[in-house]
Order: sequence, then C-alpha cells, then structure tokens
Amino acid sequence: MDTEQICAGRVVIVTGAGRGIGRAHALAFAAAGAQVVVNDLGSALDGAATSETPAENVAAEITALGGSAVANHDDVADWEGARRLVREAIDTFGRLDVVVNNAGFVRDRMLVNLSEDEWDAVIRVHLKGHFVTMRHAIEYWRAESKAGRRVDGRVINTSSGAGLQGSVGQGNYGAAKAGIAGLTVTAAAEFARYGVTVNAIAPAARTRMTETVFAETMAKPEVGFDPMAPENVSPLVVWLGSTQSAAVTGRMFEVEAGKIAVADGWRHGAPVDRGARWDPADIGPVVAGMIAKATPPEPVYGT
Repeated sequence: MDTEQICAGRVVIVTGAGRGIGRAHALAFAAAGAQVVVNDLGSALDGAATSETPAENVAAEITALGGSAVANHDDVADWEGARRLVREAIDTFGRLDVVVNNAGFVRDRMLVNLSEDEWDAVIRVHLKGHFVTMRHAIEYWRAESKAGRRVDGRVINTSSGAGLQGSVGQGNYGAAKAGIAGLTVTAAAEFARYGVTVNAIAPAARTRMTETVFAETMAKPEVGFDPMAPENVSPLVVWLGSTQSAAVTGRMFEVEAGKIAVADGWRHGAPVDRGARWDPADIGPVVAGMIAKATPPEPVYGT
C-alpha cells in the first residue's frame, strides 16, 4: 500500500463495502493508512438475502495488501445492528474517526406501479440506514468530547443525482437520496459542536445499481482510465475522511470520472412582497414573472 498516508491511524467504517463503490472506498482508506471496518450484509441488488460474504473478501484483500480490516455483517438500518457496528470499530481498533454511509439497494418502478413494500424497503436501507449509523456514531463522539478528549470526526453520506434532480422510475430511491441531502446539512449543523464534519457525495460510477446505465461507458485509452470505475469516486471520500478536511462541512459534492463539483442546492429566491395577504386571483402573473427570471431547474434523469 503506497498511497500517501493521509488517514494514518484513523479508524473508518464503510457500510455496503463488499462491492462497487463501497469496496473501492474501503481499499482506498486502507491504502491511505486507515484501519477499516468493512460492513456488508451480502445482499442481492434488491436487498434479498444471499449466502455471499463479500465483506470477508474485502477485509482479506486489505489484509493481504498489508492493511488492517475487519468484516462486519450488521444491518445498518436496524437500531441495534448499527449500534453493534459502531461498537465493533471501537472495540477492535480502540476508537472511531470516520463513518462512510454507502449501503443501499434499489427496487426501481414507476410510481404508479410502486408497492408499499418497495417504498418502505428502499427508504429504510438508504435514509434510515444513514440516520441510525450516524446516531450511534455521534453518541460516541459526543461522549468523547464531553470527556475532554479531542474529536476530529467525519461523516460522509451518499446521495445521488436521483435525489438532487430526480429520476424517472426511481421515486423511492430519489426520495431517500433527497432525504439524505437534507439530513446531511442538519447533521453538519448539529455535530459541529463536537468536532465532527458531515458532508455528502452524489457519485456517478458503474456499480450493480447502475450497470445497465453505464454498461457502454468503458475505459478510454485517450484519457488513460475508465471514467465510470468506482475507484474514481474514492479519492474525494478519503480526503473528506482525513484531518485535512476539517474546514469543510455541510456540502454536497458531485463526483464522476476525473470531475469534482460542489453542488449548489436549494437557495432562497427573490420574493415579491405585497405587504398584505394575497388574493389567489392575483398570484398567477406574479408566479409567471418569478419563474421567467429564475434559473431553470436541472432536467430530471430519464426525461
């Protein structure tokens, strides 16, 4: 492992780290000197249980490369499961510095056909899974801070363009990822007092969830790398997990191939103030004028 050790000595949890982007994160953190808890249930793309053990495979890969890792199979959306995950990091490595919330699956369907179970399952693993893991991590960090020990904690959440711009056929997934964006800025404001930053990424890469979308986007010899490889996302996440990122919090980063951008989310628009209660009949022309002056929204994916 010859990457610059910008995370030397730091203890990192990566959820959903058995495959795809999560696996890339785990390997990249280990290469940067971190001790890694590799969390993965081994679920299928739709969240169904399987007999696979990808967490062990990634942990073994890290160990074989000279790093330090342990596999974990807890359900991050289960209250006690997330508690055990956080406790395993502390018990195994003596501390916790970084949580990368990455676990998730998809059950894509147009809203008119989407079932209650398909809605609940996706919201649970993405949105609740982010909250519960953060909740137990911040409980530990708060206790450390109150005990007078310096905390330099990091949370990196995983949103998506589907949450920022919307995505046809992914109402449940898009809603969960939009919720993660809102959760990130709230957590950043609340956690700052304890020495913890919270940021999020909206990555684009070829994974099990996007393999049909990016199947034709392969390596480009002229640029020397595969623009849709999951490994392209991880350098930003490793930096966000390092001590070097202490001044950055509450931000949403879009990351794809060799590109990084700070997303500019919902902002207050210029109001039209009547100085009194509006009559509904007068609102139409006012709204039309405001929309005419506003920047058009980004197109919804799939339109």
